[in-house]
Amino acid sequence: GFDMDYTLALYQQERLEQLSIELTLNKLIQNHGYPEDIRKLKYDPQWAIRGLVVDTSLGNVFKMDRFGFVGRCYHGRRPLAKDERHKIYRTKRIRLSTPRYKWIDTLFGLPEAVMYVTLVDYYDAQPGKPDYHQLFKDIRASIDEAHRDDTLKDTIRADMPAYVHKDDKLAETLHKLRSSGKKLFLLTNSYWPYSNAVMTYLLDGERKAYPSWRNYFDIIIVGGTKPKFFSERNPFYEVETDTGEPMGHKVSELTRGRVYLHGNITDFENMTGVRGDRVIYVGDHIYGDILKLRKSHTWRTAMVLQELELENRVAERLGEDEDDLTLLDRRRRNLDSEIDYQVTMLKRLQKLVDEHAVSDPQLSGRLEEAKKQAKVTLDRYRKRLEFIEEECELLEDSIELAYNPHWGPMFREGNENSRFGQQVSDYADIYTSRVSNLLSYSPMRYFRAPRKKMPHEL
Repeated sequence: GFDMDYTLALYQQERLEQLSIELTLNKLIQNHGYPEDIRKLKYDPQWAIRGLVVDTSLGNVFKMDRFGFVGRCYHGRRPLAKDERHKIYRTKRIRLSTPRYKWIDTLFGLPEAVMYVTLVDYYDAQPGKPDYHQLFKDIRASIDEAHRDDTLKDTIRADMPAYVHKDDKLAETLHKLRSSGKKLFLLTNSYWPYSNAVMTYLLDGERKAYPSWRNYFDIIIVGGTKPKFFSERNPFYEVETDTGEPMGHKVSELTRGRVYLHGNITDFENMTGVRGDRVIYVGDHIYGDILKLRKSHTWRTAMVLQELELENRVAERLGEDEDDLTLLDRRRRNLDSEIDYQVTMLKRLQKLVDEHAVSDPQLSGRLEEAKKQAKVTLDRYRKRLEFIEEECELLEDSIELAYNPHWGPMFREGNENSRFGQQVSDYADIYTSRVSNLLSYSPMRYFRAPRKKMPHEL
């Protein structure tokens, strides 16, 4: 099964973000009373990455590691110093389920973060105390309005090549899966008119055996309302494809060639007779497509991460730097062990000096000399460690700047997986940058995970 947006259909991200920002600004000004001045501000589409958290109470945006600790943090676009960051976020556990925090886990959500930090800076410069929470609510409401009234989708439909990337290997990939006996289904939250327009652009006319994109799929479900599709029992309705409207009656079977609206996973499994790990669902949304599904059902999951291609290119370019950093880190750990040994030896020598100061002054003198030598060695190790730590810091900064100057790599925070990276690892059986990458593998391929080791096994 496949989602559509950011899965089968990959968007021209920078253009789409710019469009989203422009339309959201229109809604903020027209519907929420914001001043025209905000159009003149510079909104940088490259500023945000997936996996950030917005603190709507304080006007902050931050990135977490897999343990839930805050790493980089900005108030508006101003980076917070380490002590300031710790003062705010190291005394209590951060609960992302509360209304205070909003997790940016989709590419559609990136303009939201970009606009928020830009407007936080704008209102911080105005008289009075800004209401950061209301600001975020207004931005989200405006983005929702642009989606709900089809302003955004109508603009995309009017110029598909400008906003939707056409993957010339997608049709061949789907054909290869079908030819091996796989049954394919489409499950998207987008409704029929937009879904039909996008899928027509992507697939119609690509292969003679498939006169319409609908011929690639055994079941087509639009308006799926994920994640509710995986947790509630909304019935299926058939869609009248000429109007895009649902027919009045619920359906009791899913028929090839027809289009269905809403539905739920339980009825889907009952009607198709296929359930559990015989199904793999491919999507881009860690919560709506992957996490919610894996927590309550046993479908296999594949995640499409469009950003992975850029991250891989950067990682390949920085291979030597990563090797140098690994070597420096090994030296640092060795020095830590040497310093621990010297400190322990100094304490032991001091104890012996105290024990023999009166009873054996000659031995005590030799021990004092040994203590001096140990102190010299300890100071030398500490200076060497300080130098290596400076080298590590410079190299780490250089590596992380290459990924994103504000946030570093999407999947990592410091030496740990980022929270986003850890959730991908925990909940997605496989992940890739685009569906057509499957073309490089046999449809019968069983993807096996490498054997993972616990830290004590390394």
